Amino acid sequence: MGAGFVAFLAVLGVIPRLTQLTKTMKMIRYYELAVVFGAVCGGLGTLWEPSFSITKYILIPIGLASGTFIGMLAAALTEVLNVFPILAKRIGIDGKIVYLLMAFVFGKIFGSLYQWIYFVK
Repeated sequence: MGAGFVAFLAVLGVIPRLTQLTKTMKMIRYYELAVVFGAVCGGLGTLWEPSFSITKYILIPIGLASGTFIGMLAAALTEVLNVFPILAKRIGIDGKIVYLLMAFVFGKIFGSLYQWIYFVK
């Protein structure tokens, strides 16, 4: 699964686009290594099911960094695929892509809040 994810990102050219968006072209090797390392660790974590004893104060920066990276990766993927303009054209709101983006953002926020309020205790 991890190898498929890395191959998927490589074929679409997501990582070079991510470095263009963040203006960090000099650090492209680090992005590539982070994705490969994350895929390998994720695969190993799935097989071994490790457990860690980490305080919540250390988990906060780790979660923020992970969320930032995943968000940037998702933004680069949508940039590469031009998903939003195609979707806006298909649902008939060509000139109002901002409304489409805000609907996604608020949907993600409310969905996350719903999950945290009702399922995480």
